[in-house]
Amino acid sequence: MRNNHEELSGGRRIVLIVDDEEINRELLGAIIGAEFDVVFARDGGEALEIIRRRGASLSLVMLDLLMPGVHGAEVLRVMKEEDILAHLPVIVLTSETSSEVECLRLGASDFISKPYNMPEVILARVRRTIELYEDRSIIRGTERDPVTGLYNIEYFYRYAEQFELRHPDAVTDAAVVDINHFHLINERYGKAKGDAMLRRVGEKILAEVSPLKGMVCRRGSDTFLIYSPHGLDFGRIMENAASTVEGRDGGESAETVHLRMGVYACCDKDMDIERRFDRAKLAADTVRGSYRRRLAYYDESLHDREMYELSLIDDMPRALREGQFRVNYQPKYRISGDEPVLASAEALIRWEHPDMGMIPPGVFVPLFENNGMISSLDSYVWHEAAAQMMRWKRRYGFTVPVSVNVSRIDLYDPGLYGDLRAVLDESGADPSDLMLEVTESAYADDSDQIVRAVTALRDMGFKVEMDDFGSGYSSLSMLSILPVDILKMDMRFIQGGRGGERLLRLIIDIAGQLGIPAVAEGVETAQQVSLLKSLGCDIIQGYYFSKPVSADEFEGFIKERIKQC
Repeated sequence: MRNNHEELSGGRRIVLIVDDEEINRELLGAIIGAEFDVVFARDGGEALEIIRRRGASLSLVMLDLLMPGVHGAEVLRVMKEEDILAHLPVIVLTSETSSEVECLRLGASDFISKPYNMPEVILARVRRTIELYEDRSIIRGTERDPVTGLYNIEYFYRYAEQFELRHPDAVTDAAVVDINHFHLINERYGKAKGDAMLRRVGEKILAEVSPLKGMVCRRGSDTFLIYSPHGLDFGRIMENAASTVEGRDGGESAETVHLRMGVYACCDKDMDIERRFDRAKLAADTVRGSYRRRLAYYDESLHDREMYELSLIDDMPRALREGQFRVNYQPKYRISGDEPVLASAEALIRWEHPDMGMIPPGVFVPLFENNGMISSLDSYVWHEAAAQMMRWKRRYGFTVPVSVNVSRIDLYDPGLYGDLRAVLDESGADPSDLMLEVTESAYADDSDQIVRAVTALRDMGFKVEMDDFGSGYSSLSMLSILPVDILKMDMRFIQGGRGGERLLRLIIDIAGQLGIPAVAEGVETAQQVSLLKSLGCDIIQGYYFSKPVSADEFEGFIKERIKQC
């Protein structure tokens, strides 16, 4: 039988026996030695030295309670303080049953009474204790997020539901914490430092939540969920959880991480756990992009908005079937010549709800983008716009290219190419006349995937227009790999002052260097038209020429264009 501190091999589990009496050590070693490798310690001090040095290789500690020097209870206390008991079970060896409660409080797993006159029972209890802890370790490995060590979302919801069952009358809060622009942290400092920052934020949140017996999980890449009894100071959590990331060159370029939080306080007990966090997320979204407000609570106004949005979601399939959505067209004019000339149009969706009247696209488009329903709406617009483009061509012998929106969700859909092919087959349109607008922000999510999708669309013959260019998501270096045919400038630049003019000049120069046209939207005044023309902008769009109009009204622009030929 092996002893002392020898490194053991052979793949068997290792058990540490701690007892000041040699005969007891030898007796226990003989009982379990046929099945386990054994390490011995003569007192508590020696045991702690072995545990600290090779605790990861140990499967169990069998610990005598009464020893000279560092006694067994003190060993348990040190193991608990150093968090060793989290992964290493302890069976206490004692003849004093009065000590059992104290040992359990300190983390003991089981007891074996002296004298050791039932070898089969002792061996069975050793086996069972090790099996239980190994099973628990496996469960712990599956329930935890590997980066932060916090619960993953599945187990978090499960434990929250168990808390509800055990404490049906407890008042609870649900909170969502988001890290602002986390993808930029990874991009600037690297994934390792980003992960380190996530761990620090998670640790700080957990430290604030634990005293109230709350729980925390990480959901997705940059979101934390908090579930706890009512009473947390969420403002203090926000302040304390803000972390920093050091740059590649050390602390001089350290950057503070900004958080935003939404809280659904005093949760409705009749609502399922996930729905409670949906409400907290809704509150968090109200402070997205705000530098002054970073904490928001769910209230009745948000509840009314939520009910309104749920109604829109419920009504959307019927609206598609009944043709409640209308496709309007806003003209785009080429301004490079002496007179503006109609160049193309943008298809813009409008919803004429039979009960709620005209619903702004700024309300329903982001809503459908968030829940994935935007794909059905986009497909509807593609079919309508292509068909209308061909009706105008048959009627006037003139083709007006039309831009249609392609959302980020569409670009992840493997059925996208088949749907667009069906649009061309049904309408007879040429793909080069149906221009696909992709917002610049779409390239920030998974630029490789988006680039592959956009490249495939261009290979099909479509022209791709990057919408809202310059809104801050892409670096200039990305332009060398972005497959685009047209740059459409963020309308905020058009309405800015001297700074906006400088940005306009830069973007128009970039488009010129790439050999592609620059489009400006949101143009409202003759002064803006004059400025854009002087800067070399190719095409403009906005209320200066026309608001979005129906297909019938748009025919007036076509007739005027024909007169110019």
